[in-house]
Amino acid sequence: MVTGRSFRTALRMVERSALALGMAAALVVVAAIGSRWVAQGEARSYAAEATVVQADVREWHPNRVRAWRDALKRLGPAPLGTLRIKRLGVDVVVLAGTDDWTLNAAVGHIEGTPKPGDAGNIGLAGHRDGFFRPLKDIAVGDVIELAAGERLDRYRVTQTLIVAPSDVWVLNPTESPTLTLVTCYPFYFIGSAPKRFIVRAAREDITTTRLSTR
Repeated sequence: MVTGRSFRTALRMVERSALALGMAAALVVVAAIGSRWVAQGEARSYAAEATVVQADVREWHPNRVRAWRDALKRLGPAPLGTLRIKRLGVDVVVLAGTDDWTLNAAVGHIEGTPKPGDAGNIGLAGHRDGFFRPLKDIAVGDVIELAAGERLDRYRVTQTLIVAPSDVWVLNPTESPTLTLVTCYPFYFIGSAPKRFIVRAAREDITTTRLSTR
């Protein structure tokens, strides 16, 4: 079960990194991103993934791009799974935890919520100026895929919410399989964002294996 403390800790990690990057943004006059696509699979620590996961960094803050590349230089744990939102171009591994390194390297699984592949209300956190930047364009009805091992679950977005950081109820257990994505809001706010953007999605009945999707 998710405690208010664990949820607030996760949000503080997202907010703290965003604040540091926001302060740096005030000093940035011109920033160029050299390549459209950068292979997230550059890190050999993610060798457990059968395919190279890529990140579209065009809309990322330049400091977030640098933080991500630096994070990939460190040996990390095996991913818990992979999150994909094809319409938005999101394709990112999911790692355990929400510390600074994890959220720079990937999307983080919020402690106390079910892991990818399990039933219940799965909570994932990401940076608004990084992997979760595309969530600004997400819509009800969008399909989200969450792969874990040979299992592939499809979720359909049912609602988006803007809540206060103290609204930990968004990660309360649910009777039906649910996916909850959490990031700071507003997306382009400079400094410590005052709100949280929540995406809620319900798992569809059909669950398949990753082998069947290739």
